[in-house]
Amino acid sequence: MKHASRAPADHDRTQTLGFLLLDNFTLISLASAIEPLRMANQLAGRELYRWYTLSVDGGPVRASDGLQVTPDVAVTMPLTLDMVVVCGGVGPNRSVQREHVVWLQSQARLSRRLGAICTGSWALAKAGLLDGYETSIHWECLAAMQEAFPRVVLTTRLFSIDRDRASASGGTAPLDMMLTLIGRDHGRELAAGISEMFICDRVRNEHDHQRVPLKHVLGTTQPKLLEIVALMEANLEEPIALDELAEYVDVSRRQLERLFQKYLHCSPSRYYLKLRLTRARQLLKQTPMSIIEVASACGFVSTPHFSKCYREFFGMPPRDERLGSGTIDLSPLALKKEAAALLQGAAFEAVPLEPVSSAVVALDQARGEPTYASVRLKP
Repeated sequence: MKHASRAPADHDRTQTLGFLLLDNFTLISLASAIEPLRMANQLAGRELYRWYTLSVDGGPVRASDGLQVTPDVAVTMPLTLDMVVVCGGVGPNRSVQREHVVWLQSQARLSRRLGAICTGSWALAKAGLLDGYETSIHWECLAAMQEAFPRVVLTTRLFSIDRDRASASGGTAPLDMMLTLIGRDHGRELAAGISEMFICDRVRNEHDHQRVPLKHVLGTTQPKLLEIVALMEANLEEPIALDELAEYVDVSRRQLERLFQKYLHCSPSRYYLKLRLTRARQLLKQTPMSIIEVASACGFVSTPHFSKCYREFFGMPPRDERLGSGTIDLSPLALKKEAAALLQGAAFEAVPLEPVSSAVVALDQARGEPTYASVRLKP
């Protein structure tokens, strides 16, 4: 993926984000995007980030769970924004209005950074602002968006950061995206501190993918194939021979091979190996299991064979995956070493012609928390 050659972050300047709410946006995605900003301010003891929620007319917007959110301002308010994030949800093709498109195009002309969470990428694509950009969107919309916007480079990654565009697939993925952005701006110690506060034991990175349900890819047209894959997923530690799999679902070995080649574009043995190695990667990243234990749990009879298959599939041996995966060390010892001195809270300065951001209120309330100003930012 392509990263922008961004200038070093100005640590003394507050970054301002605007969250554009589309009808039926998902509340969990909005919270996953805003809460890391709130906690960044709390741990730093000053306003690193300021945010506003927006709608076309400033009126309430209903979320997908039926709750209504009253935005801070209408898009006509002349805010000075560093980044605009579109918050989508159910039925983005129905939620995106002409006013959204026009306003987003105006923000692009002002060189704002643009982002999207859940299905918000649909709005940016409709505005012509994602052509040639790698983009993430919730897996439910992948096929429809590819059809509607062929110039957008869609991916199944949890989130994508491509130059001045950032997009997250939905659910809790915006949390990982924001932690990555915060870490780039203010250092991994702050991102690690936020993760600890949210009981998040691993920050997923840009190489992690959504797990797109196979039934969504195939629909209901291939029940035999779905049944075979379900058997594979349930038997990773002790893999079932392909002849047995074929017998279980009452197809021939040749039919089995044809089904996989036609619909999954690989052999059944290759697909089975992919399932086992993907599971192994999860165990390496998320558990303290030894490499020998991981190999055994994923059906490999020897560690050398496991390492060889792993290297061929992921481009690195299991040991390097564990030692150099790029994940943030969230162990208590590491955090204790990194997070120490307190910072004096910076006084807030009123911003003329702009409404009061809820970031100011949240930070003021956080002053009595024991974690307030508990992380020293990188110089």
